[in-house]
Amino acid sequence: MTSDALTELAVRAQAGDRVALSDFVRATQDDVWRLCAHLTSPAQADDVTQDVYLRALRALPRFRGESSARTWLLAIARNTAIDSVRSAVRRRRLLARTPVSEDAPDTSGGTDLDALVATLDPDRRSAFILTQVVGCSYEEAAEICSCPVGTIRSRVARARADLVEALRRVDAT
Repeated sequence: MTSDALTELAVRAQAGDRVALSDFVRATQDDVWRLCAHLTSPAQADDVTQDVYLRALRALPRFRGESSARTWLLAIARNTAIDSVRSAVRRRRLLARTPVSEDAPDTSGGTDLDALVATLDPDRRSAFILTQVVGCSYEEAAEICSCPVGTIRSRVARARADLVEALRRVDAT
């Protein structure tokens, strides 16, 4: 489904069309889940995805259509995932009373490649996942991350280089 069709569904849902809302959720759920899984963990993705849609439903009356609904929703998903990671870090710190890096989300249950992606700098990881996994254009990713397109291109290039280097280290051991 195109971004324009998704935006039309969001506008209709905003006007109270429950079928359009259901169609909007169904059409976007896979991308939202995939982004959440990579920014948090596959084990947490269902809960974080649910939180994304709760936030989106609360924010829907304020959706102005200045960007596509897909871009708007993925920005909410990114922010929700970041909040989830921060919350998990705070909980672990309180429970363990030891410092925990905020840059290392829980990767339990993932593949080795998922674990390598999880070690990327958070900004690079977001740019990489949005463009290479979710399929956003660089322009959409820039809008979601609130930064210039050139910054997204740089982050993706650096993320790829980081992953190549990490794979070389893994192969060497």
